[in-house]
Amino acid sequence: MLKHYFTAILSFFAIAFSFAQVEKEIAPPYNIRTVTLTQNGQNIVPLIKFGDSFQLEFDDLFGNEANYYYVIQHCDYDWKPSQLVKSEYLQGFDDQRIQTYTNSFNTLQIYSHYALAIPNRNTSLLVSGNYVIKILNEDKDVVFTKKMIIYEDAVSVPMQVKRTRNVSEINFKQNLDFSIKSANILFQSPLKNVKVLLLKNGQISTGITNVPAMYTIGNDLIYKYDAETQFWGGNEYMYFENKDIRAANNNIGKVQSTGGLYSSLLYTNNARAGQQYTFYPDIDGNFIVKNINAENNNVEADYAWVYFTLSAPAYYGKGDIYVTGMFNNYALTPEFKMDYNKDRAVYEKAIMIKQGFTNYQYTIADKNGKIDEANAVDGNFYQTENNYFAIVYYRENNQRYDRVIGKGVASSVDIIN
Repeated sequence: MLKHYFTAILSFFAIAFSFAQVEKEIAPPYNIRTVTLTQNGQNIVPLIKFGDSFQLEFDDLFGNEANYYYVIQHCDYDWKPSQLVKSEYLQGFDDQRIQTYTNSFNTLQIYSHYALAIPNRNTSLLVSGNYVIKILNEDKDVVFTKKMIIYEDAVSVPMQVKRTRNVSEINFKQNLDFSIKSANILFQSPLKNVKVLLLKNGQISTGITNVPAMYTIGNDLIYKYDAETQFWGGNEYMYFENKDIRAANNNIGKVQSTGGLYSSLLYTNNARAGQQYTFYPDIDGNFIVKNINAENNNVEADYAWVYFTLSAPAYYGKGDIYVTGMFNNYALTPEFKMDYNKDRAVYEKAIMIKQGFTNYQYTIADKNGKIDEANAVDGNFYQTENNYFAIVYYRENNQRYDRVIGKGVASSVDIIN
């Protein structure tokens, strides 16, 4: 009888975990801006080596020193909550108030700047894997969430970016060849237990998943696919610079002030699809908060209304166009969707952005948020400089979570045929 009871309990938990909801990133509300992960004061893509310290930072435009709390969820490869209980992946406890915050100083836009350091005196991470940080308000409602991947350095992942082998797409796509090698781990059932996540410029939402090894040589896993591991090349990110918020700097045609915030009116961008590739150095979608007259950019950099204008009449009616980049976590939300001005035949959008140096791009998507990369507004070119990452997951037989055992990095600057 007791045996049947435990069998029923285990079956219940197995079913519960199988129907667990996939954790999705929840975009922040209007008042929450400049959400970023940082190390040593620099914005980073959400890939962090196990044991390294980092911070989650954001601004609250209400500037009223509101109380925010954090909860950390460990997830499996598919971003469903893992079977680990909290004490198995956290040392200490979460659901604590963020205690490090500072009000803005000498800015037109008031805000409170929050910084959550991990590890801290209450919380540290015990295992690698996928994590979701949930920021809650005083009513314990979720304000926004942020995904990140904590990886170990247990395997080497040599990678090479190549042009696609499909002749019809050879000028538009970039393909990844890589392998997984380890002298410390003897892989058990590697075709089943080893999984990879391929990322372009660290963007989790557009990653490639569920690609098994093509074959194995001893303990080495080899990935040499044609179509399964390739990305559209895209184009170089555009940028603007308003570190001196009162001056028309790079790519800013005009600056206005009507008694409120400064407005930076960018030059009109033309759709670059169909044009020749032009080398245009970027920082792969990242941004740098900077006020040239400030000592502490976190609280002395101001916000400005940035006016984007895109001339792309051929795309009218073919999908929604958004302004995206790391500054808004590539969010496809109404706040960043451009409006079409029929009188001028241009797309327009005004977005409040913290001053500094900002990369951005135009993203076309359907009503369901599916990105149409094949018909990108700025085209696709094999010459485009992109950073690629291969994240390696491994679950030993009878293990209860997916470890992240390594990371490979390659740049298309070194692309070969």
